[in-house]
Amino acid sequence: MNIVLMGYMGSGKSALGYRIAVMLQREFIDLDELIEQRLELSISQIFEQKGAVYFRKRESEILREVLNAHSDAIIALGGGTPIYGDNLNWINNPALNISVYLKISIQLLVKRLWNERNHRPIIADFSAPEALEEFVRKHLFERTFAYQQAHLVYDVSDLDLDSAALGIITEVNKFQSGA
Repeated sequence: MNIVLMGYMGSGKSALGYRIAVMLQREFIDLDELIEQRLELSISQIFEQKGAVYFRKRESEILREVLNAHSDAIIALGGGTPIYGDNLNWINNPALNISVYLKISIQLLVKRLWNERNHRPIIADFSAPEALEEFVRKHLFERTFAYQQAHLVYDVSDLDLDSAALGIITEVNKFQSGA
């Protein structure tokens, strides 16, 4: 089965997905990177030039293609992927995927995002960590309902990359065995 990682931007989906893929010797797919390759534009350029609706439509199409074409991959989603259209139904298809919500504390999320904000267009204009925290709290509140519908919820707040990856692998194995 595919292991599909979801969570807010900065939660570690790409880094953990890659690490898990290496540990399990599986293919790693970063959905945002795949979208950029297919459309030959960065995510921010797609939003600027084509708009959010176009991006979400193409994201859904590419997500379905990936989930239908792979059965043993580690897939890192974009932060908003599970929120739009019927994406969550595709992600949570128990015949194809095990979805994992990477939960992380707001404080750690804001710290990570503050340091990365110049590379993330949606938060690049924040000039104070407090304003960023308010934005993240509101945004996360809107998305948490969808994230919580993942098959597994795994808190990565206090874990290094290897510990988090091993913990997720353990939980996925338990889930698959029905334990």
